Amino acid sequence: MKYKVNIKQTDEGYSVWVPGLPGCWSQGKTKAEALDNIKEAIQDYLITIDKLTQDKETHYVEVVHA
Repeated sequence: MKYKVNIKQTDEGYSVWVPGLPGCWSQGKTKAEALDNIKEAIQDYLITIDKLTQDKETHYVEVVHA
């Protein structure tokens, strides 16, 4: 899957977050490091969501976005 991320240079390096996954963010000293770190943050985020919803009734819908 691909996720749109936003990245911003800070005094400490780079901050990166995923607008479509509230609370999913990371950082790094370089832009490349921040982008690598957000991949792990997204994986951890999705694992956590799966655990939190494992006993809930869920459905999947397909959405096409241009």
